[in-house]
Amino acid sequence: MSSEFSSARNARTILLTTYKRDGAPVPTPVSVAFDHGRAFFRSYDKAWKTKRLRNNPRVEFAPSTLRGKPTGPPVKARATLLEGGQARVAAKALARQHRVLQGFLVPMAHRIRRYHTMHYELTPDLGPAN
Repeated sequence: MSSEFSSARNARTILLTTYKRDGAPVPTPVSVAFDHGRAFFRSYDKAWKTKRLRNNPRVEFAPSTLRGKPTGPPVKARATLLEGGQARVAAKALARQHRVLQGFLVPMAHRIRRYHTMHYELTPDLGPAN
């Protein structure tokens, strides 16, 4: 696992901060799964968080309580939308670490509400893109 993520590797929930077009931060607690040095989370297509990520993939996250109270230092990262096989890897990792919530309840709710589930990988943000 990346040393940048070491403070969060045992977290089950992170406070994910995404940014509006005007740069205003929007913190949201999300379930996270760490698997083979990778960090994953999911959302759905109509969520504001997903829309913000489409416009700006740079995020900040910190380990947190279920209600979103940070329990560790923030880490700058990028959220990359996963597709196909990589999205399945993320889904399986989330289901393994959160058997009831991410393995059953969230996928069922997404199906019932006809949401398209979006899986993301967090990678350390090493500075501005060239």
